[in-house]
Amino acid sequence: MKKVLVVEDDQFLANAYKLKLTKSGFDVVIAFDGAEALQAMRESVPDVVLLDLIMPNVDGFACLDAMQADEKLKKIPVIIASNLGQKEDIERAKSLGAVDFIIKSNVSIEEIVQKVTAVIGA
Repeated sequence: MKKVLVVEDDQFLANAYKLKLTKSGFDVVIAFDGAEALQAMRESVPDVVLLDLIMPNVDGFACLDAMQADEKLKKIPVIIASNLGQKEDIERAKSLGAVDFIIKSNVSIEEIVQKVTAVIGA
């Protein structure tokens, strides 16, 4: 079973992602900030990370930065799911290794599941 790490500080949204992804056949782990995400990735490498950018403690950009500095983590595909949508934010995330950038307010959870499936080829 393919593993998805959902990094989202909004508990309601994190649980909604988990429910939909689990129903689609994925094993889902939730982290509520970048620090929890990095710890989870080091314990068990996921097949894909769905990463919010604006979070307490360690934000998504810092998390991406830390992933790029770690040989084991930098190969993990990351899909950004954020309400930030400025061109600079999208370019910065992609320059730090994100494979896709979703503006949460513009897509359904079903579309997010489709993106995750496309990235890991499940």
